[in-house]
Amino acid sequence: MATTAEPTTKFPKITEAGLDDLRARIGVKIENTVEPWNYEATRDAIRHYAHGIGDDNPLWCDPEYAAKTKYGSLVALPSFLFTTSRIVSGYCGGLSGVHAMWAGADWTWHKPVLRGDTITTVAYLKDLVEHQTKFAGRSFQQIYHVDFYNQNGEQVAGADSWVFRTDRDEARERGTKYTEARGRVEPFTQAQLDEFYDIYDQEEIRGAAPRYFEDVNVGDKLPPMMKGPMTVTGFICYAQGWGGLYIRANKLAYKMQKAHPGLGIRNRFNVPDCPERVHWDEAFALEVGAPGAYDYGPERCSWLTHHMTDWIGDDGFLHKSNCQIRRHNPDGDAIIITGEVTRKFEEGGKKYVEVAQKATTHRGELSAFGTAVAELPGKA
Repeated sequence: MATTAEPTTKFPKITEAGLDDLRARIGVKIENTVEPWNYEATRDAIRHYAHGIGDDNPLWCDPEYAAKTKYGSLVALPSFLFTTSRIVSGYCGGLSGVHAMWAGADWTWHKPVLRGDTITTVAYLKDLVEHQTKFAGRSFQQIYHVDFYNQNGEQVAGADSWVFRTDRDEARERGTKYTEARGRVEPFTQAQLDEFYDIYDQEEIRGAAPRYFEDVNVGDKLPPMMKGPMTVTGFICYAQGWGGLYIRANKLAYKMQKAHPGLGIRNRFNVPDCPERVHWDEAFALEVGAPGAYDYGPERCSWLTHHMTDWIGDDGFLHKSNCQIRRHNPDGDAIIITGEVTRKFEEGGKKYVEVAQKATTHRGELSAFGTAVAELPGKA
């Protein structure tokens, strides 16, 4: 049950000094940051991430199946790279104690990541852009760029990702975007659940059957993909594969909070706890202006890439994906992802299709949208 008591926690504010400090960091390589959840694309790490987004594609999860593909090995799903960089996943510097909401990413993949690959990254703050929002008044889009390399020094991917820094108190007081949604409980009927489950039953993993460039036309619709209904269990499942940003226990939690005093937000026992608990602690989520405990941003970006990799099959290659988050998906929401082919083109001797994607709640609210570009095999 959601709390209705007036929140009393006061949070640090965005200051001009803090903004000046951030601007001074633009373009400067980040040398010292939190280590990634995964350094290596092991069989278990790949599977845990895939299962964290509900993806059971055998190319990621079944060594015997993967050995028979052109790769000869398990492949890491494209969004696995979120686990190899805290920066691309939303870990941001500056403005101690000020709330950060991960809001999108723009990925480009150059090479597949195979089982056993070791990933290193180079990251820097790319830009700081001021916005005026209904949700939180003045906010700042903090954009990072990360490049990803394998053990041979080959670049496998690059990505821009961004968080919005907002004053928690301001978001809580304004919060008009979620006023009606806060603490909302709308039980599903069995008939509604059966409709959702039917989409799951019809989900198709293209797999070994090639989807040829010549067989795709502008206007083609991708099969819908179901995610949810959202549960806190599902959010935790994602964190198990992805690693989270600030989830630490006991001594390690203490050491992190000692090094970053603004990080720990005190819980009802007056114990500093991680801000990431908005994803499982509904009372705290309501305090920061969210509608309740909600999903992770990189998780939603990964749903869109899952939608694409199911469709393109083993012989396709996801080259680009841009995802923009438009609202929280709180516990109890259900999401349907749709897509439509908007362009076909050839470049550098390769054949590409572009797909526009949308993630929409069961109430018809836009949750996220994006554009993906995939390379497909040709018949000739």
